[in-house]
Amino acid sequence: MDPAAIAGEVALGLLVGTLVGLTGVGGGMLLLPLLISALGVPPILAIGSDAVINCVTKIGAGWFHWRRGNVNWRLVISLAYGSIPGAVVGVMILARLRATFGAGVNDLLKIVIGILLIVVPIAYLLEKATSAALEVAASAAREYRYSFGVTVIGFVAGVLVGVTSIGSGTVILMLLMVFYGFPPAVMVGTDIVHGVLLAGLTGLLQFRMGNVKLELVAWVLIGSVPGGLLGSYLTNYLPSSRFRQLLCAILVAVGARMLWVTFLHAN
Repeated sequence: MDPAAIAGEVALGLLVGTLVGLTGVGGGMLLLPLLISALGVPPILAIGSDAVINCVTKIGAGWFHWRRGNVNWRLVISLAYGSIPGAVVGVMILARLRATFGAGVNDLLKIVIGILLIVVPIAYLLEKATSAALEVAASAAREYRYSFGVTVIGFVAGVLVGVTSIGSGTVILMLLMVFYGFPPAVMVGTDIVHGVLLAGLTGLLQFRMGNVKLELVAWVLIGSVPGGLLGSYLTNYLPSSRFRQLLCAILVAVGARMLWVTFLHAN
């Protein structure tokens, strides 16, 4: 393999791993469009490979947050009750799409991923603008809607992860902030630990479907694992909220470009 290509994959992993550990923004949301747009990986292989990369990257970051007391295990379990069956449903949907559209599934996935890259970051930014007003209501709601509401969030995210590999980080983090308002460090740490479980299951299912490129996974992980540890270490020293805002703006632009190019080629 071309040494320059290997260096690019390692550097990409380091960048994404650091940002995931620092901001809690999902690795799928960050890495997936880069794999497709920058490295030219077919979307269906990018989705499966990204799930495996996301799982391994978050192991180190999750351990770091656990050591700092940033993990709410009750919240992790409640999310998993919904996300595990949701991931299975999502992968089944992806398998059906592949059987129905064949090679055309890649163009369909580009459209779905492009839309998510626009909608999710915008919703995330809008949520940040209104989260203070929801904090009182969120505190009152925790006692009564905690398990069921969090499980529903987990299921929705699980389906999204199964189909696109997007959702294990950003979507869950966004919805927890809106409806429950836990301290940011606890939400990030909990979300990363839960992401290990969700991405691990999804990655296994994708591997069994032949949607994982192991060589790509290996090189990206060489950069993303230390990157995740570095980002987690920097959490208490850098303004992660500013990074999230910048990342959201970039993701919207990437999503818009992906849709534009896909529709342009279709015509």
